[in-house]
Amino acid sequence: MTKIYLGCDHAGFELKEKIKVYLSGLEYEVEDRGSFSFVADDDYPDFVRQVAEAVAADKGSFGVILGGSGQGEAICANRVKGVRAVVFYGPKLPTEKIDMEGRTSMDTFEMIKLARRHNDANILSIGERFTTEDEAKFAVELFVTTPFPGDERHLRRINKIDLI
Repeated sequence: MTKIYLGCDHAGFELKEKIKVYLSGLEYEVEDRGSFSFVADDDYPDFVRQVAEAVAADKGSFGVILGGSGQGEAICANRVKGVRAVVFYGPKLPTEKIDMEGRTSMDTFEMIKLARRHNDANILSIGERFTTEDEAKFAVELFVTTPFPGDERHLRRINKIDLI
């Protein structure tokens, strides 16, 4: 059974509680590392670090961290060796750009899959202010069900990251 560690600050508390119920209903093993109640002036590093350390120590597990933007949470998590946290903002990028192959802006759900397939990302950081409950639930499930194929070029890059 896949284990998922959860953590948040006050900005992500309500959504974390909903995601916890959702994931438990899907029969994932869920461990909440806090915040355990809404405290308006709590600090996300207190909870995010616990999630990051647990994921780094428990190979094959995942983390979901939530805050207002998700950025500070991802920065904090990525300070722990063995963690590769990515930020989720919602279903579409805010601007429409055309890439070299003529495609328009990439769907952020596709970015979640690429983060798993190319970087073996193990923590998803959700910006609560930029996503709905349904989008967040879908993103989390997509994140934990997208496999990392272990291609040599991606492993080589991940190993270089872990040396930093």
